[in-house]
Amino acid sequence: MFPGLSDQLRIRNEKGLKRKRLILESPQETHVSIAGHEYLAFCSNDYLGLANHPELIHSACEGAHQYGVGSGASHLINGHTAAHHELEQALARFVGFPKALLFSTGYMANIGIMTALLGRQDAVFADKLNHASLNDAALLCGAKFFRYRHLDLVQLEQRLATSRARRKLVVTDAVFSMDGDIAPVSKLTALCEKYQAMLLLDDAHGFGVLGKQGKGILFSLDHGYLHTPNIIYMATLGKSAGVFGAFVAAQTNVIETLIQYARSYIYTTATPALLAHTLQKSLMLIELETWRREKLQQHIALLKQALQSLRWQLLPSQTPIQPLIVTENDIAVWLSDALRKKGILVPAIRPPTVPQGLARLRISLSASHSKEDIDRLTTALWELSRYS
Repeated sequence: MFPGLSDQLRIRNEKGLKRKRLILESPQETHVSIAGHEYLAFCSNDYLGLANHPELIHSACEGAHQYGVGSGASHLINGHTAAHHELEQALARFVGFPKALLFSTGYMANIGIMTALLGRQDAVFADKLNHASLNDAALLCGAKFFRYRHLDLVQLEQRLATSRARRKLVVTDAVFSMDGDIAPVSKLTALCEKYQAMLLLDDAHGFGVLGKQGKGILFSLDHGYLHTPNIIYMATLGKSAGVFGAFVAAQTNVIETLIQYARSYIYTTATPALLAHTLQKSLMLIELETWRREKLQQHIALLKQALQSLRWQLLPSQTPIQPLIVTENDIAVWLSDALRKKGILVPAIRPPTVPQGLARLRISLSASHSKEDIDRLTTALWELSRYS
């Protein structure tokens, strides 16, 4: 036994911070089954409602018949199939980069990027509200690690101007996963060009949702597609794309360097080819079915209007991530539990995931939700606000 583990867990539980897992008994959808009970769910990152799409299920079966179930080896041995190769080419075209590289998860992609490209002579400049994977990657790569205040480009520029690092990398979420706000990519790009830095954009929550045809943050800017050789673009494929995995898109020399040096790519078994086969169909649906993004925007507007005078306030997010700030941990947990008793799943997010005093309900909207689903949630929140 490791000493102190029981006390550590007890203290976390007493603070209302102990995490618990739900066991899903149905497909990932807006209406799910858990422990024999049906719930309306606002807790999935399946923003476009593709995770249980019949065409993707058909493609997965088709891929399994063609490639089997397991890949059997890493990409650099013999686990890299035609399906993986074709998907990488399709992803590169989709987001407008010369090359793309598949990773098993966004976490592994971020770690692979930074540990392959940076070392002790280099520096990472990170937004303070970045995802944990970006922070962990910065620590693992051995570079000097500077965190600037959330969206504070003045402080970032001061850090960049005084840095004498061999290589400089600015890293940021494109859409911040707990606040739902969007990074000022044009301004970040300009700063990086001015100080000869690279920019790593983690578009896990923007890919499929933002931009023309769902192509992500770089296609959502007023002046059209933003492209510079300084950008390294990472997006995940288990959220809006509805399947699993992640990819990095960049200039050819960056991708080739990752293939040679990214340990989280080299030393892991390739994801099953059936998933890569399925994701080609997913890309097609993301591009063609624009009504999904239109419906999301309608849901966002409806939710905001219905809750505008509620005692707890939504953060100013225009994305499917709609955080309802309740400040105290116990209130967040109480609200989440009370909603669950009403058959509605909304997770309570507490420290250390978010800062102290900013506990919240993280409402995640999907194109698969209906107007009636939104009405049911907002009615329940208004009822509960009278009892807390």
